Amino acid sequence: MRLAVLSDTHDYFDPRLPEMLGGVEGILHAGDVASADVLAELGRIAKVYAVRGNVDARGLKLPASLRLQFEGVQVEILHQLTIPQSELEAWADGEMLGKMHPERRDAFLASFDAATRVVVFGHSHQPCLMTLGHRLFFNPGSAGRQRFSLPRCFGMLEVFPRGVRGTVVSLERQNERLPANVWLPIGEQ
Repeated sequence: MRLAVLSDTHDYFDPRLPEMLGGVEGILHAGDVASADVLAELGRIAKVYAVRGNVDARGLKLPASLRLQFEGVQVEILHQLTIPQSELEAWADGEMLGKMHPERRDAFLASFDAATRVVVFGHSHQPCLMTLGHRLFFNPGSAGRQRFSLPRCFGMLEVFPRGVRGTVVSLERQNERLPANVWLPIGEQ
């Protein structure tokens, strides 16, 4: 199963998305949609599962978070983590793992449902794709207009019987340096 992962479109629908997302079975949007029109355009491609970001009006009627199952894999979608993304990235660095407030890390990981294997988030506009605590953390970056000199990108999440693979895809340049593919095996933990 292939799922597109987007965030921070900020009222912009890239006209290349229908072609680039062709064949996906769903679209996960981690907030800051900012427009019902963007949701409608995405809905022409596949079913959309979106959460409310900090710029989304209540009129969009988006939930603060979602917990979904895809082929037996539980995915949680939220806009913003309860910790800075940089702290998450530091925890994933094996050398820093024991030095970075393990009690804070453990409390953060415990804040997710035990069955969750993938956490999709946004907000920072900075792509992030990493594993921590038997979970894949996936920020697809911003699919909206260029902001802050950060890359414009989105993600793909592939769900297989034995695991999930996340990939960040550039909306700018073909060879732009982005986080590599990450594979998370699913099974007994």
